[in-house]
Amino acid sequence: MKRCLVYSILLATVGSVQACVNPQDVTASGYVTPVEIQDWRDEVIYQIMVDRFSDGDLNNDFNVDRTRPGRYHGGDWQGIIDHLDYIQNLGVTALWISPVVKNLESDAGFASYHGYWTQDFMHVNPHFGDLAKLRELVDECHHRNIKVILDIVTNHIGQLFFYDINGNGQPDEFLIGGGGQAYGSSNTDFPSSVTRTSEWDPDYDSRGVQGFTSLGEFGPAKVVWMYDPSINRVPPEPPEFQNPLWYNRRGRVTVWRHEQEACQFITGEQDPGNWWDNPVCHDYIREQEVKGDFPGGLKDLDTSRQDVRDGLFRAFSHWIAVADFDGFRIDTLKHVEHEFWKDFCPRIRQFAAKQGKHNFFMFGEAFDGHDDLLASFVGGDQVDSVFYFSQKYTAFDGVFANGDPTSQIETLFKNRLGDPADPNFHPLYTNQANSGGPTDAEGHPVSPTKLMVNFIDNHDVARFRYSFDDTQAHHNALFFLLTEDGIPCIYYGTEQRFNGGNDPANREDMWKSGFDTSNGTFRYIQTLIRIRKQLAPLRRGDLRIVWSSQTPADGGTDDAGIFAFERTYQGQTVLVVLNSSNSATSRPFNNGFSMQTSFPAGTKLVNMLCTEGPDGDYGAHVCSAQEQAQQIDTVGASGSLGQDLRLPPRSGVILVPQ
Repeated sequence: MKRCLVYSILLATVGSVQACVNPQDVTASGYVTPVEIQDWRDEVIYQIMVDRFSDGDLNNDFNVDRTRPGRYHGGDWQGIIDHLDYIQNLGVTALWISPVVKNLESDAGFASYHGYWTQDFMHVNPHFGDLAKLRELVDECHHRNIKVILDIVTNHIGQLFFYDINGNGQPDEFLIGGGGQAYGSSNTDFPSSVTRTSEWDPDYDSRGVQGFTSLGEFGPAKVVWMYDPSINRVPPEPPEFQNPLWYNRRGRVTVWRHEQEACQFITGEQDPGNWWDNPVCHDYIREQEVKGDFPGGLKDLDTSRQDVRDGLFRAFSHWIAVADFDGFRIDTLKHVEHEFWKDFCPRIRQFAAKQGKHNFFMFGEAFDGHDDLLASFVGGDQVDSVFYFSQKYTAFDGVFANGDPTSQIETLFKNRLGDPADPNFHPLYTNQANSGGPTDAEGHPVSPTKLMVNFIDNHDVARFRYSFDDTQAHHNALFFLLTEDGIPCIYYGTEQRFNGGNDPANREDMWKSGFDTSNGTFRYIQTLIRIRKQLAPLRRGDLRIVWSSQTPADGGTDDAGIFAFERTYQGQTVLVVLNSSNSATSRPFNNGFSMQTSFPAGTKLVNMLCTEGPDGDYGAHVCSAQEQAQQIDTVGASGSLGQDLRLPPRSGVILVPQ
């Protein structure tokens, strides 16, 4: 079918939810153009915040203000299409794009440029283009064998209603209490404190938000939908989402950063121990996270209801049908109960398979460093993978930015993969793949432990270079990201050395970089991806740690900062060794012991990655045969290697048999 005819079908269906939700009518016309996904471990994901990437169509530039980081800046889907050559040149193979659904336009002076304030689950955000343009983006990516992952939100909608706490029918923010004596006064007749209540975003109440006046409570506060078309603050669509019973209505989460105080309060104990390990505290805090509104007034859906689950399934299966996405990145994963994922994920997999997408991939964002919490959401018919926050905090922040011992990475990996030295050790993550989940090139299910989505920075955390603006340290972290097991994810602008702090400073305008392909970081990532594509073990290989250091990166021992691991796939082994020390030339050798590899004695190993010094802007290239011949390492007796393998500070080698 010619593309213009496909787009005519798209435009005809925009106004009708019923027409959109029937995928058979569309797929029968050759609508889906699936790309070949042999193994998701082969992919390198590139995360794009659409509004900040490129402004390709001035016609949708309404309410744009580039002088303010919290407003729309004009990026759109046409802008991504215009720069697909740049994206392909970097070497990435999958795009994760920010949400596409229509949003509340603005709230409290901030705009919905990020896409997480859903107002209409079934129609596109006009700031980015129309449905035909979205489909054109996906088609153009698929023609280049680039997969496209959609960011979705099942936990909440935008701030479209308020709780009428005082019963006057308008959204108020009011103070209650005398507030004590005035400054300079000795009057003690009004000692009470002042408390503030916002009807947009009241504090969490396990009973549900209650109505009250100075005379006391009068039952659950009424939900009042707003109607302000000027900012699209109107009741949500489809209409079933306008049912107040579809929401938990308990107010916003209040325990974050106050977990220990909340634990003391609900237990009545001065020293209740760590809240995470106290079942009463843990359950209460998780209750708030699952049932509370997201701070800022994002209203929490009651995803325990089957009709809500059905509504969300209809909404997001719709986007697979009309826009041909290859996977979902799922926002606020930990804020939705496990039972929802066990209902939603299998249905999405089955739906995708009927559209010819037998390798549909779903990974979720649980913004949390507790590895056991992340692990609880994978497998068991839930998501296929998680955004690996525990590694972000432990490895990229701890080791590569702060110089912690590399043994911390080994501990993290053992908790995920298990400990070969202790067969009785039970890893946190299941090895059982989801039924209908991602498979390898031979059609075998891939374990969630092999599908972790690894990242250094993203739109929710400060960029690596914000706290450590050092190119060699940054490249050292990128080296690990692109050689370890799992699926690497690169946040747009990383290759341009962006260094923004927390939201919204970490959501810079990409066009300011000029889409430069000559800087050293772009070339360093490009080279690592090229080597990763060339060496199957770096993509699909089992990982075995062969050296880690117990001392901090600049701790003075021979092996300070050293981390080494082997990746093995179909009889081929690659040895990766890195040095995270800022100042020391280190080696995998300590107290007379050398690293023990699996290579036979006498094996000659050559390095694949040749880095360039300051004059070359710290770029890299694949080593030539001549360069490899100048740096051969020979394996000693019993596979030993390390005494003579000296790595300069912040460097790494990728060693393969000659």
